[in-house]
Amino acid sequence: MAAYVYEGMFLLDSNRYGKDPNGVSGKLNALVENLGGEILVSRMWAEQRLAYPIDGHRRGTYWLTYFRLDSLKMDDLNYACNINDDLLRCLFIKQDPRLVDMLIAHAEGHEFAGDDDSDDSSSDDSDEEESSDEEETVEAAE
Repeated sequence: MAAYVYEGMFLLDSNRYGKDPNGVSGKLNALVENLGGEILVSRMWAEQRLAYPIDGHRRGTYWLTYFRLDSLKMDDLNYACNINDDLLRCLFIKQDPRLVDMLIAHAEGHEFAGDDDSDDSSSDDSDEEESSDEEETVEAAE
């Protein structure tokens, strides 16, 4: 029985979340923990108007969660989410183990230690300068 890291995106009823944010988000964490899972990161992602109404709701709150759970328990988690009145929709994606640390750091709002932005930004600037020189050459040729 292998435990994998999953990304869970939950679409919450904005009215219920607005009345009791800690209670609703706590229920999401409890769904995973009751099945023997471990919450790695759990946070609100966005609140916005929906593209189309879902069960009469025109607004929704998106909640992003990364968690570790035994793969055999995913059916139980899907069932628990489907009968939860606070949830309009949910989606789970199994994450590649090589990306987990970076995704969790990003979700927590930290920079990943493996990123080196200083080298990337300097190379991007030189690329932009080269492309603008090329554009000027093309315009001059015309």
